Amino acid sequence: MSRIVDTFVSLDAADEPPADTAARALGWPTVRVGRVRVVRRSLDARKGMGRPIGFQLRLEVFETGESEPAVVAVGRASLSWPSGRAVPRVVIVGSGPAGTWAALRLADAGIAATILERGKPVQPRRHDLAALQRGSLNPDSNYCFGEGGAGTYSDGKLYTRSKDRAGVAGILADLVRFGAPAEIESDARPHVGSNRLPKVLTGLRTHLQAQGVAYAFDSEAVGVRVQGGSVRAVRLRGGGELPADVLVLAVGHSARLVYEWLLAAGIAVERKEMAVGVRLEHPQAVINRMQYGPVAGDARLPPAFYELKAQCEGRGVYSFCMCPGGWIVPAATEADGTVVNGMSLSRRDSPFANAGMVVTVRTDEFGPVSAGPLAGVGLQRQIEQAAFRLAGGNFRAPAQRLGDFLAGHPSSSLPKTSYRPGIVTGSLAEVFPPFVTTALRGGLRDLVRRYPLLDDPDAVLIAAETRTSAPVRIVRDPETLESPTLPGVYPSGEGAGYAGGIVSAALDGVRIAEAIVRRGG
Repeated sequence: MSRIVDTFVSLDAADEPPADTAARALGWPTVRVGRVRVVRRSLDARKGMGRPIGFQLRLEVFETGESEPAVVAVGRASLSWPSGRAVPRVVIVGSGPAGTWAALRLADAGIAATILERGKPVQPRRHDLAALQRGSLNPDSNYCFGEGGAGTYSDGKLYTRSKDRAGVAGILADLVRFGAPAEIESDARPHVGSNRLPKVLTGLRTHLQAQGVAYAFDSEAVGVRVQGGSVRAVRLRGGGELPADVLVLAVGHSARLVYEWLLAAGIAVERKEMAVGVRLEHPQAVINRMQYGPVAGDARLPPAFYELKAQCEGRGVYSFCMCPGGWIVPAATEADGTVVNGMSLSRRDSPFANAGMVVTVRTDEFGPVSAGPLAGVGLQRQIEQAAFRLAGGNFRAPAQRLGDFLAGHPSSSLPKTSYRPGIVTGSLAEVFPPFVTTALRGGLRDLVRRYPLLDDPDAVLIAAETRTSAPVRIVRDPETLESPTLPGVYPSGEGAGYAGGIVSAALDGVRIAEAIVRRGG
């Protein structure tokens, strides 16, 4: 029987063979150690009291000659459509993680879905991203829309707060199966990178197509046809429709046109809390010094990350989607709004570090009840359009040095930045509602007090970060996961209000697939 052992290795010993580490931790001679599997690996960079920097490891250790149990797939329920029952025609709107993993699990059960995606496949999508860096937007193919959804070119971070550890392990195993690096299964903060994730998605698509799953790119769902209280077809932009018995709404957090036709079709939608703010960018070396202290220059250490939280008058202010060694990118989906987001490549070798620094916005702050369930979308647009105007268009972004923002005066100059369309000096107080500016300023003052290195002269705030999550929830029954106003419609993932990242969205897609199969049982 294998043994699980938790141990620490210093940075100097981090490259030693796992067998040597296991032998020392167990007090065994090295020859007694057979196979060693790294279950968990996390950097321990806590400073103080002479504590060394190194790695906390959880190892599964087998003795020499000990037979290993057969590998069993984890996190994957055994799904099978009931024999003799007509297989439903399933249409999935959205090719992000929720839609992809719903299709993957349905295919395992013998149901070949059709995936509708308003954007392009992952490779040609790259050309539209390059054009957006130069100020030219394709509203259907950008950082938010296209194969894989918003996560494809927005860093590929895979850590999640989900308590479904077996489910998470299953998603990570799938990613490795289709080309992600094996270490994501053991890293405490797994990351694929925006350069590697497209290859994984291509592998997933090839596999699904071999299972009979159909992809329809450049195809936007604009409505649903209902007959006798049941879904019969999905209406498509440009005319025509696609027959459907089941509709999975795996839309992303920016699916504003979808929300509008859902309301028109009588499908229940409600407001959901969101967060808005800025991208805070530093030289990566500053964050390394803040987190690693005197060993910050050690080339064996990865670019440092942070998670920061503060309160201002009872309102949450926190970092979001931190990208060490990353880039700030233009995430606009509409021609008159500026939106920023962060990403990094697998190497994380940019000289910059950035993170969203955002403020919680309650649903009652979106506007009066009479403004309807999409009032949060209206507030997002108001902020994005203000940022666009302040920077003069072409998806340039307004910016202020951190110190100037805290002092309440505009910046006379701006530092170098990773944001390719370019930044323009401006007062960010003109972009946001006053309560957002007040909370952001108060929260950042508190963080600077606790972490003085944050107040670096080259720290800059860039607006506007508005797409942290959808300000909308597509209502679903907690048991059946169907829309209570139209059975056969399954809201799923981040854009439906039930997930907050790649892994959690994929897990929700799995749950939807299981619910669809249960419905036929």
